[in-house]
Amino acid sequence: MLNIHDLHVSFGGEPLFEEITFRLNAGNRVGLIGKNGAGKSTMLKVIAGDIPADQGSLAIEKEVSIGFLRQDIDFEQGRTVLEEAYTAFAKARSLETQMEEINHQLATRTDYESDSYMQLIQDIGDITHEYEIIGGYLYKGETEKILKGLAFKPEQFDKLTDELSGGWRMRIELAKLLLEKHDILLLDEPTNHLDIDSILWLEQFLQSYPGAVVIVSHDKMFLDNVTNRTIEISLGRIYDYPKPYTKFLELRAEMREQQAATAKNQQKEIERTEKLIEKFKAKASKATMAQSLVKKLNRMDVVEVDQVDNAAMNINFTKSVQPGKVVLEIEDVHKSYADKNVLRGVNLMIERGSRVAFVGQNGMGKSTLAKIIVGDVKNEKGNVNLGHNVQLGYFAQNQAEYLDGEKTILDTMLDAADDTNRIKVRDMLGSFLFRGDEVEKKVKVLSGGERNRLALCKLLLQPFNVLIMDEPTNHLDIQSKNVLKQALIKFDGTLIVVSHDREFLQGLTDVVHEFRDHQLFQFLGDIDFYLEQRKARDMREIEKSSKDDGSKLSRKQNSNDSKPSYEDQKKLKSLNNRLSNAESEINKLERHLEKKDAELAADYDAVSANPLFFDQYNKKKKELDVWMSKWEAISEELDAINQ
Repeated sequence: MLNIHDLHVSFGGEPLFEEITFRLNAGNRVGLIGKNGAGKSTMLKVIAGDIPADQGSLAIEKEVSIGFLRQDIDFEQGRTVLEEAYTAFAKARSLETQMEEINHQLATRTDYESDSYMQLIQDIGDITHEYEIIGGYLYKGETEKILKGLAFKPEQFDKLTDELSGGWRMRIELAKLLLEKHDILLLDEPTNHLDIDSILWLEQFLQSYPGAVVIVSHDKMFLDNVTNRTIEISLGRIYDYPKPYTKFLELRAEMREQQAATAKNQQKEIERTEKLIEKFKAKASKATMAQSLVKKLNRMDVVEVDQVDNAAMNINFTKSVQPGKVVLEIEDVHKSYADKNVLRGVNLMIERGSRVAFVGQNGMGKSTLAKIIVGDVKNEKGNVNLGHNVQLGYFAQNQAEYLDGEKTILDTMLDAADDTNRIKVRDMLGSFLFRGDEVEKKVKVLSGGERNRLALCKLLLQPFNVLIMDEPTNHLDIQSKNVLKQALIKFDGTLIVVSHDREFLQGLTDVVHEFRDHQLFQFLGDIDFYLEQRKARDMREIEKSSKDDGSKLSRKQNSNDSKPSYEDQKKLKSLNNRLSNAESEINKLERHLEKKDAELAADYDAVSANPLFFDQYNKKKKELDVWMSKWEAISEELDAINQ
C-alpha cells in the first residue's frame, strides 16, 4: 500500500530522523512511539503529504486513500453535529442533490413524451442505482452508530458544532475519518479527548479495521489492545517489530542484550587480532600473516548496540503537613451551565491518605467537581468543606489557561517561587529536562508535552498534602508517564486523579468514583475492579434486551435489571443521601471522641474529676454505635438494589 525509503527530515539544520525505511500493508495496525520531540507527528504529516521530506521517496499504490486525524481542526460554522459528520459522505450527498433536482423536474414538467423527459427517467434510474451501490441508504444509520460509539447522545445531533468544545469537535473529526473508510488511517493521539467508554469502543472498531492504521499514542493499554506492530523513533532511527507495545519492549530488550553480548565477543576478537598484528608485523617471516589479519579487521562489520534515550524527568511529590482525618466533605453540591445540569446533589467524603480516581463520560462533571474543590468554579448549591490543615495542589487539564504564553520557562517558575525555593528553580527545571538555553523559550512555543512538564515542575513550588490532578497524562510520552506514576505512588498524601488512562490508574488508586447521570457511584476497588463491574452491568443490559420478546415482565423482574425502575432510582437517591448523612455523623462523633481521648491522655486526673465527663463520653460512644448500625443497614439495602 505504501512504501517509504531512505527518508530524511531536518528542522533548523538539525536532523530529526535519517535513512528511515519501512512499508505499510493492509491489516497493519502500527503503534508509532517515541519520546516527545522524536518526530512521530512529523512522520504522520510526511505520510499524509502535509510536509515534504528533505530526502527519500514515498510511494503509494494507485487509488489508495489516506485519512489523517490532525491535532488542529477547522470546521465550517453553522453546521450541526450530524451535518458535519455527513460531510464524510460527499459522493452520496452529491447524488442526493441530483436526485432531488431530477425528481422535482419529473414532478413539475408535463412533456412526458419528450426525449429530455425520458432522459430524466433514465438519469434518475442510473443515479439511484449508483446511490444504492455506494451505500447511500445506509450512511445515516452508520453515522449515528459511530457518533453514539464516541459518546454523542441523540439530543446532541442537532447541536451546532460552534457551541462544542475542542474535545467534542475532535470526536466529530474522528467519526468522519472512521466513516470515510480510508485505506490508510493516521491517528495522532486519538484517545486524548475520549473517556474510557469511548476508548473501549474505538479499540473494538480498530481491531477489525481492514486497512492500515498508524497510531501515535501514549496510552500503553490502547496500543496493546489495538496494534499488531510497533515502530519506535529514537535518536533519529527507527526500530520496527511485528508486535504490540509491551511485546515490542521485551523484544527490544532481548535484542539489545544479544547485541551487547555479540559486541563484547567481537571486541575480544578485535583485541586478540590487534595483538597478533603487533606481534607479527616486526618479523619478516610473519609480515604476510600480519597483512592478512589487517585486511580481516578492515572487512569486519562492527556490531553496534542500539542507543537508548534514557533522559527522564525526576519528580518527587512531598506532603507538606499532616492534615486531619477527613480532608474533604462535599454535601449536596449542584452545578449547571446555562440549561445543562452537570452535578446534582453530589455527596462525597474523602479521608486522609485516600487514593481516588474520578472516571466517566466527558461532560459528566469530573473536571467541574475538581475545579469546585479548588475554588476555580463556584457551585450553585451545597457545601464544600476542607479539613483541618488541608493544603491543595492542583494540576489543571488545560495548561494553556494556567500558563502565560508570553513568559519564558524560567520567568514562569521564578514568578511562582518564593524566597525559600527561588534559588532552586534552575535545578528543578533541569530535573524536568529544561536545560541550558531552553529555559529562555517562551511558553507559547512549547509542545503539549513540554507544557505539562513545566506545569508539573511549577506545581512542586507550592506546599500541598492533597493533590488533585486533572488528566495529567495528556501529551506526556510513555516514559514521562511512567516517571509521573511512580512519583504519585510514592506520594504520602491524599490523591484525586481525573483520568481516562486505564494503565496509568492501575495500581495508583484504590477507590473509583464514576460520574454518571449527574451523580457519583462509588466502587471500592481499583480501575480493573471498576471495569469488571461495568462489564457485568453492560452484560446485564444486553441480556435484558435479548430476552425482551414482547412478553410482559413483572415489576419485580424489571427491578432486577441493570437499569433501576423509577421507584428504585428514587430509593437509591434517598439511600445515598442517608448513607452520606450517616458517614458525616460518624465522622463528627469520631472527631469528638478523638478530642476527648486527647484530653484524657493530656491530664487524666483533671478531666476525670468532672462527674459529667464519662457520662457524656459514653453517650457519644453509644450514638456512634447507633450510627454505625444505621450505616451498615443502609449499605446492605444499597447492595441489594445494585445487585
